[in-house]
Amino acid sequence: MTRDNLLFGIIGLLLGFILGFMFYSTMAQRTAPASAAMPGGANMPVDHPPVGADAGGGNPQQVFAQVQSALKEAADNPKNFEAQVTAAKLEYQIQKFDRAIEFLLKANQLQPDNFDVMAMLGVANMDAGHNEAAEKWYRAALLKKPDDIVVLDGFCAVLLTKGDATAAEKAIDKLAKLDPTNQDLPQFREKLNTLKSGSK
Repeated sequence: MTRDNLLFGIIGLLLGFILGFMFYSTMAQRTAPASAAMPGGANMPVDHPPVGADAGGGNPQQVFAQVQSALKEAADNPKNFEAQVTAAKLEYQIQKFDRAIEFLLKANQLQPDNFDVMAMLGVANMDAGHNEAAEKWYRAALLKKPDDIVVLDGFCAVLLTKGDATAAEKAIDKLAKLDPTNQDLPQFREKLNTLKSGSK
């Protein structure tokens, strides 16, 4: 690989971090606390290298090295919960959803009752197109925190994607009661109406 190609690859990776951070920053601002937000979230270790917008001012080669180091830390220390979660967030940011899920499943094995990991597994599975798994993890998270807006929002989305109009309607009604101004409600209701009219 030439030096130019390597540089373009690193810049592309950095751009992926920034876009992922921006997407989840938007999601986090909508609902607080955004405990389920993956990249750039409060669950990052104190000594974690900067990602997203914080990484923008650094040397791309240095950022790439820090990312590689974080992923190696998770691989070398499978019993380190924080390392698994950090690696999952980094993989998610560059849209390697299945790799993110692998790290999250390891984290879940280490802390089976951790709500944030369950919620992140819902998000990552939904974005990877694994709707059955996403529904399972969202349900598990909602058993622990039934009124979590971020998780409930994602749960509505995955039920609609699956075409489960009955379950989706219940979830949307609950979301509307908890967060009447939720910006996703109009599109959820529109998709629900489409599903219901198609089933008649």
